Amino acid sequence: MNQILFYSQIITSIVLIVLIVLQQRGTALGAGFGGGGEVYSTRRGAQKKIFYLTVIVATLFLILGVLNIIIS
Repeated sequence: MNQILFYSQIITSIVLIVLIVLQQRGTALGAGFGGGGEVYSTRRGAQKKIFYLTVIVATLFLILGVLNIIIS
């Protein structure tokens, strides 16, 4: 059981990294540090789905981490 949690947490972390990188695509380095100067825009379409999927995968990653600590 411990091995299953370990490997599932690794897979979840890789998916989370990919989702975060997909969100950052298209933004300049200055915008990453708050100097974009753009007008507020809402997420639409695929951006919104990637954002929600990122939140779900991050929550799953945290749950797997806590379970891994409890079971170990």
